[in-house]
Amino acid sequence: MAWMAKTPHRRRDPRELVPEARSIIVLALNYYQPDPEPATDGAARGTIARYAWGDDYHDIIERKLNAFCARLAERGGIQRRYVDYGPVLERDFASASGLGWNGKSTLQIHRRLGAFFFLAEIITTLDLEPDAPARDHCGKCTACLDACPTQAITAPRRLDARKCLSYLTIEHPGPIPEEYREALGDRIFGCDDCLAVCPWNRFAQTARETRLAARDYVRNTPLRDFLALTDAEFRALFAKSPIKRIKRPRFLRNVCIALGNTGTAADLPALQQAAADPDPVIAEAAVWALAQCRLRL
Repeated sequence: MAWMAKTPHRRRDPRELVPEARSIIVLALNYYQPDPEPATDGAARGTIARYAWGDDYHDIIERKLNAFCARLAERGGIQRRYVDYGPVLERDFASASGLGWNGKSTLQIHRRLGAFFFLAEIITTLDLEPDAPARDHCGKCTACLDACPTQAITAPRRLDARKCLSYLTIEHPGPIPEEYREALGDRIFGCDDCLAVCPWNRFAQTARETRLAARDYVRNTPLRDFLALTDAEFRALFAKSPIKRIKRPRFLRNVCIALGNTGTAADLPALQQAAADPDPVIAEAAVWALAQCRLRL
């Protein structure tokens, strides 16, 4: 993730992005969905981070921002919008704007929403009255640090991405280091452990945006069935989903490792087929998973 260290001056000063910028509007969109009913057929299922259960949030939020920016333009403003991309220090700006505080997990926390929300920003030339910055309400709580499966949160508000299961399952391009594979458990896209234990999430309410609701495969697709996906089938199944971005090889790598941790004899044929996949990342993960499953038989 070396790209994050590039052009730090642009991240600190929004006028590098919008000359004559006077204000930053920070917005949040709740994405919380309750857990789906568990499957009862006994087949191993994978865990997907809650934010990726439905449609890609970039597309959803960008449409909302476009409408917002159009109204600001009617007031004479010149704007640029951002959704989790671009050189924007969104959590710092969110805290400064009063939209929660940067928690010890490094995630933004809001007193009414908890931490299950997306951030977005509009940089504008309009001179708007600012809100007061938010106070830190983490107190002495260390639940997120204690719950991290790989101790990736090395200190309050310090994250070692090289250990983070969200990074390893989404951003990391090659084989996942073996030292973290057992900790991966059944996760196949992201990790919500630090969010799940945060006391402020007891206030989380179901999102009103229906396009963020869980798709059928979140509950109903056994892990081994994912291994049969061709590239075209993968792209069709995950169309307009954040999962599509990591592409088939990385996703099936994750599925193989999850089966290595949770699979049974019934999963061996699918893993044997994956071990012959032309993609070396998938094949290596499948060979590892076969060995792990056979140790349990």
